[in-house]
Amino acid sequence: MPEKKEDRRKSYFIAIVPPSPFFEAALNVKHYFSEQYSSEAALKSPPHITLHMPFEWKEDKEEMLISKLENFLQSQNTCSIRFQNFGCFPPRVIFVDIEKTEALLELQRNLQRFCKQELKLFNANDKELPFNPHLTVAFRDLKKPAFKMAWEEFSKKKFEGEFSAEAVALLKHTGKQWEVFRTFHLKG
Repeated sequence: MPEKKEDRRKSYFIAIVPPSPFFEAALNVKHYFSEQYSSEAALKSPPHITLHMPFEWKEDKEEMLISKLENFLQSQNTCSIRFQNFGCFPPRVIFVDIEKTEALLELQRNLQRFCKQELKLFNANDKELPFNPHLTVAFRDLKKPAFKMAWEEFSKKKFEGEFSAEAVALLKHTGKQWEVFRTFHLKG
């Protein structure tokens, strides 16, 4: 009798990872939260703007996932990403706010539709939580009293800049943290 293949599912998500110097600037803010407010959870992923929430996929079907994403994303337009200082989702989340441009919203809508139709991913709760582009710098393990102090500090801080998002990343969970697994270039 042939051995049954193990169903090895891994976790993935799809995001825009900012280029230098924005990547390092956001990473520095995450480190600051770790050191000053004992909030380290955000360090378990690179700085990113989530376009599709985490989902599970069979690891032995990974090449199909990569191929389909690559074919789809190369037909999508690049878009401008503009940082607009900091925002929060009380009582635990602080993030770098991102301007909701029509191009970014269109990219995210198209990706959500593609993921449902072509990849059969139905875990995105976009009806309940509309897309709110942001780059998280502190969340889950930020204690409520620390959140209050941190938000008092960060509500007045600046984080500004703009870049052209020319690629989208597929991130994969290693069992300990999220890492960029593949990068897909958008249509120029």
